[in-house]
Parts: sequence; C-alpha cells; structure tokens
Amino acid sequence: MDILRSAAERGMHFLETLSERSVAPHPDALAALDQLDIPLPAEGIPAEEMLKLLDEIGSPATIGTAGGRFFGFVIGGTLPATLAANWLAGAWDQNAGLWAGSPIASQLELVSLRWLRELLGLSESWGGAFVTGATMSNFACLAAGRSALLRNIGWDVERDGLFGAPEITVVIGDEAHPTLTKSLGLLGMGRDRVQRVPVDDQGRIRADCLPRLDGPALVCLQAGNINTGGFDPIRQICGQVPEESTWIHVDAAFGFWAAASPSRRHLMDGIALADSVCTDAHKWLNVPYDSGIALVREPEALRRAMSLSAAYLPENERREPSHYTPELSRRARGVEVWAAIRTLGRAGIREMIERNCRQAARFAEGLEAAGYEILNDVVLNQVLVSFGDADRTQETIKRIQEDGTCWCGGTQWQGRTAMRISVCSWATTDDDVELSLAAMLRCAEQA
Repeated sequence: MDILRSAAERGMHFLETLSERSVAPHPDALAALDQLDIPLPAEGIPAEEMLKLLDEIGSPATIGTAGGRFFGFVIGGTLPATLAANWLAGAWDQNAGLWAGSPIASQLELVSLRWLRELLGLSESWGGAFVTGATMSNFACLAAGRSALLRNIGWDVERDGLFGAPEITVVIGDEAHPTLTKSLGLLGMGRDRVQRVPVDDQGRIRADCLPRLDGPALVCLQAGNINTGGFDPIRQICGQVPEESTWIHVDAAFGFWAAASPSRRHLMDGIALADSVCTDAHKWLNVPYDSGIALVREPEALRRAMSLSAAYLPENERREPSHYTPELSRRARGVEVWAAIRTLGRAGIREMIERNCRQAARFAEGLEAAGYEILNDVVLNQVLVSFGDADRTQETIKRIQEDGTCWCGGTQWQGRTAMRISVCSWATTDDDVELSLAAMLRCAEQA
C-alpha cells in the first residue's frame, strides 16, 4: 500500500502548490513530455519509479483547471470532498452497472437523482441516469424522446429500427451546442437534418420563429448558452408546441445550476414542463470527470431506449442502473455527486453559484470600465469581451495565456472575435478575480 500513500502525498502536494504555478504549462514542461514516448518496454519498472516519472514529468505539463484562475472553458475544479470520495470509490473498485455489482453505488445514484429533482423543482415521477458527460446525456435524453414519440404512433424503434419509421421533426436553435448535434448524428437522426430556428442577440431561440409542428417532433432548447450564458424561453416555447406529439429537451449542461440560486432561478422558468434535461456535474457542481446526468419526465421511455437483457445478468426488484444508461460496465459516478451535495447542501451550492456569478459580473465591470466592449448581458457566469478588432483581441488572448496568471480562450460570436471568461470553480476567490483582471488589463495594454 506504500504506492497509494505516495500517490496521495504527491496529489496533495500538487494541489497545495497549484496557486504558485502558471495556469498554463511552460514550454520546457511541454518539451519534457517527449521523454514519455519510448518504445514498448520489454520489462516493467517498480510502481514507485513509475509514479515518480508520472509526477515529475506529468504534473508540470498540466493546465491549472483545478485552481481558481482557469476561465477558458466551462470547466469546474474538483471539490476536495468529491476528490476524496472519488479516491475511496476507486479503492472500492465498483461496477455501477448492476445492483448486484454494487449496492452502494446503486443506492447513491437513487438518492442523488432525488436530490437533483428537488433542486430543480421536478416531480417525483422524473427519473434519470448517470453517464459520462453532456454528449451522452443529450444522447440518452434524445433516445428516450425518439422512443416515446414513435411509440405513441405505433412504431417500436428499439425493435424495428429507423428503416421505414415515421419521420420525426427535429428543431434546434442556431446556437445549439455541438454535443447536441453530435448526439443526433449518433442516434441516426442526422446532424444536418434539423430545422434551425434563428436566435436573438444573446443566442436565445426566438419563440416567434418556431416552425409549426404537425407531427412527432423533438424540440431542443438550451439553458445556458456556451458563449453568453443566455437561456431559451422555456415556458413560452412549451406553451406553443402540441404537448401530445412533442418532446421538449433542454440542454442545461451548466445552466442547470442556476436553479440553485434564488436570484437566477427565474432563468430556468418552465423547466418542469420539459420532457428531459441534460446536465454535467463535472462542470458547476465541481466533481471529478467524467460525470453527466440525464433526467427524464418519463423514465420508462429511457428504460426502453437503454435497457438490455442477458441470461447471466441478475435482476433485482430495485432499480437496475444498466437499464437506463448506454453503458453496462461503468464507474460509480453517483458517489461523487452524492458527496458534493451532501457536503455542500442546498445552501453551499447556492453560495458557490451566486459567488461565481458575482465574480463574472466583476470581470465585466472591470473590463468595461477600462474601455473594452462587453458583448453579452452577463446573466450568469459567462463574459464575452472584445479588445478591439480581431487581431488585437487574438493578440491579447495570446498574451494572457502566455502570462500565466490566468487562462482564457477565444471564440467567435455572431461575427465578432471575442475572449470568453467562464467562472465556474469553487476555488475561485475574489482575490483570484482581481489578480486575473489586472493581468488581463496589463496584457491588453501591451497588445
């Protein structure tokens, strides 16, 4: 067990010294990665030697996403409590696909799903599943929707497939996230065989442009635009479409957590009228990768789409997790979600979300006061800033990344080149924000 103690010590040292490091790795650390590229070894090395090599070469070549000054993507850090739960669950070595394979993992999934329903204000009829991330969460939710819509008109898509099946209209916004269209492709429904609806200046679907729907339809909405943080008008659109023949899916990969904030819960207004919701726990709940969650109003539709049967697999009268997810064998993701919610509670989640939103507003305020253009309404945790023309903005982003105080990435937003600031880490302090803001302004002046 000495190797496990050594790994824990090295991991703790990495986290304890993270704030002293550049958020982006130095060029010499990247160059050192070539030392790992050797021919297939004929003989192994002692575990401690392997771990030393991994730590000394690998740790300096990481991006500081676990710290408080990474704002490049919607990537949360990892709460110490959830990392600890992850380590313990790793030691348990549980296969969470079956109750018989792990009663503890199955139980914690049930409890966590109930807590998530309560956080979102959903009824007890809703069910769900733990998957890898937003891509597979979208996939699972849309598969359930496809199953329900076709079953309602007499077609068993799980048995008979899509060949000859009645057509389903798929409606998405022009700012739908690529993981949604990827999921549609994986389901055989086509990435481009969709009706795209125009959006407003915040990337929100224009309800007045929604097409008339006469037959079975999947309408895909967004709660938290990846660039602006904007929310589609969920309640309004739910009221416009035929309830019996439409499945409303909401991609709330990070916007889901607005429900925990009294001041921002209104952004999710109407979510209980939807049929499915996708979210990521490894974003704003700050649990380790990979942790996506699919929630559906009609759990039986998800079960039809995902279930499997095999003579060698035992069945339990309790919920069998493998009947609701694409995977059979998988790790116990629900342990970390349970740990986060049990540790933070409703109050702790609310504080984290509201603090990050306040910090995002501070970035926007400071940048705008210095004369730079904020391109979005900062309603959540996303800030889009232009430092001038495209060349100057890109040069500023490059300098910020090289400076190492913080890390932000570039994006294209409705014809404009911009830098995106995403604030979604438990570890981000107000001091981190001020330090990062000063670095941004310094680099913008140099550019």
